[in-house]
Amino acid sequence: MTSPRAVPVILAAALLIALAGCAPTAANPGRQITVFAAASLTAPFTQIAAAYEAEHHGTTIALNFAGSSDLVTQITEGAPADVFASADTTNMAKLTATDLADRPVDFATNTLSIAVPPGNPAGIASFADLARPGVKTVVCAPRVPCGAATVTLETNTGVTLTPVSEESSVTDVLGKVSSGEADAGLVYVTDVRSAGASVQGVPFLESTGAVNTYPIAALAASTNPALATSFTQYVTGPAAREILKAAGFGTP
Repeated sequence: MTSPRAVPVILAAALLIALAGCAPTAANPGRQITVFAAASLTAPFTQIAAAYEAEHHGTTIALNFAGSSDLVTQITEGAPADVFASADTTNMAKLTATDLADRPVDFATNTLSIAVPPGNPAGIASFADLARPGVKTVVCAPRVPCGAATVTLETNTGVTLTPVSEESSVTDVLGKVSSGEADAGLVYVTDVRSAGASVQGVPFLESTGAVNTYPIAALAASTNPALATSFTQYVTGPAAREILKAAGFGTP
């Protein structure tokens, strides 16, 4: 029979064990982080986050997707975030230059493709066709990685586009095309793949002249740096690499 004096000791020991089970460990370095990621990473990062959570029980990866430049603005203005994955090195450099991000690691590459509505009603077959009179072309704004890549292609090819709109993310461009508001749009090859039957892709040789490299980094203001570092390492590891490859991303 347990002595009444032993009860408090037993309860205290049980409490310590319970707390130890909740404490961060190498296998479970925390509870939750928020990852800011480029819009073009929506599909693969949703899968990667789920896979990470499955391997690290008790953790939650909250995801916020938008254009890389918009995400940088949010971070510099103090938005709570632990990890940033950019669609280009330029926007990441804005954070590392001000010590808002740790040293980034490149984890993927992507190239542009022309997206057209099903059936390709405007008969788009090349990059130059996007500049034809009467063709309603939609692109990303120059400050956005896909827009910067578009500007590079214009310079390389000598083709000047006159878009009907400039969007803040590739998902917005894709939406204009899939809804029939545009005859064509410049997005990433991965966006065309993830869009399924809602659009058609028109590859073009000049796209190899503007390859975007994707870096990821833990942020200096992270409230859970151990988990932030763990997730960034996971993104550069073999499991995440297979997910990215299946989505159409290349290796850096």
